[in-house]
Amino acid sequence: PAFLLVSALCDFQEVVVASTLTYDTLRFEYEEFPETKEPVWILGREYSVFTEKEEILLDVTSRLWFTYRKNFPAIGGTGPTSDTGWGCMLRCGQMIFAQALVCRHLGRDWRWIKGKRQMDNYFSVLNAFIDKKDSYYSIHQIAQMGVGEGKSIGQWYGPNTVAQVLKKLAAFDTWSSLAVHIAMDNTVVMEEIRRLCQSNLPCAGAAACPAVEPDVLYNGYPEEAGVRDRLSLWKPLVLLIPLRLGLTEINEAYIETLKHCFMMPQSLGVIGGKPNSAHYFIGYVGEELIYLDPHTTQPAVEPNDSGCLPDESFHCQHPPCRMSIAELDPSIAVGFFCNTEEDFNNWCQQIRKLSLVRGALPMFELVERQPSHFSNPDVLNLTPDSSDADRLERFFDSEDEDFEILSL
Repeated sequence: PAFLLVSALCDFQEVVVASTLTYDTLRFEYEEFPETKEPVWILGREYSVFTEKEEILLDVTSRLWFTYRKNFPAIGGTGPTSDTGWGCMLRCGQMIFAQALVCRHLGRDWRWIKGKRQMDNYFSVLNAFIDKKDSYYSIHQIAQMGVGEGKSIGQWYGPNTVAQVLKKLAAFDTWSSLAVHIAMDNTVVMEEIRRLCQSNLPCAGAAACPAVEPDVLYNGYPEEAGVRDRLSLWKPLVLLIPLRLGLTEINEAYIETLKHCFMMPQSLGVIGGKPNSAHYFIGYVGEELIYLDPHTTQPAVEPNDSGCLPDESFHCQHPPCRMSIAELDPSIAVGFFCNTEEDFNNWCQQIRKLSLVRGALPMFELVERQPSHFSNPDVLNLTPDSSDADRLERFFDSEDEDFEILSL
């Protein structure tokens, strides 16, 4: 009945408010990694706790860590100046997408070291997420773009909604020039991805490609990226796969498959959560997931007098959090980054091999062509028509609400 749903929503909101009043002010004792022979996997890299603990912590610290912020410019000019209590999934979306940009512009081997001068591309990536209206993937842009997905500013997002919004925002990021694909219906269609990523065809002749002025900046970013990508035959792929791995809790049959996702070199991690919380999962050890937690409110950061952006608060400098895989809410989105066509072909091979692993139930299907029973939503378009957008919104809004309500 409708009144029961309203009651559940009200109870849910009360729990969320209570959690934000207490959770953010607690001080946690961060646990070191357990002394175990089990390998530690972080975004496609394998480590040993006994011999590589420093390398593990450096890898974790090098990920961009986006948390609640306060005292940033009002969203929309008159809206919230803090996202505490409602922006955790938006921050997780920022983190998984920031990892894609790091791989794109800095490489997976790049490391952040406190006090060490970083290259310009690093600050270009970081500036794309700063809390101001003109940053590509700022909390302002995500919240306002979400209105088109049926989410009012200040409302919680599910994993799929934030993925859909990030895909739309990426269309304006000409510096990164990413092909963003969101796999619908638990199915990854290889033919559609290749068509999307191979859209940059070589020019037929010099006359077909107008000359580019050497001093041109692409949206304030280095122009060489724009020139390079016009001549490229493959646009780097960000593949996001929204999934539901159970009703109210994760089906244990998917756990081994989920672990293997963190072992792939193309891994961007997973966004999802546990009761009342969204997290960015970057790896696992044993039966525990390793994650970055956005539930800490920090002051908004602005450039100092010399124009430099203080960046220490964007890196988690303590051991990462861990939780049992069994506690994971079943609504998640898995991410992968394929910089080249070879990377994508390798990823496809790994997914096929994964289907042969005993005890590992596939989380999604990999097919060459779109199955005939699909309704052809044409989700590859960066600007889908209204009928497609409405269909996707109706289909996944129920999952987003499930993510919020069933995780109580």
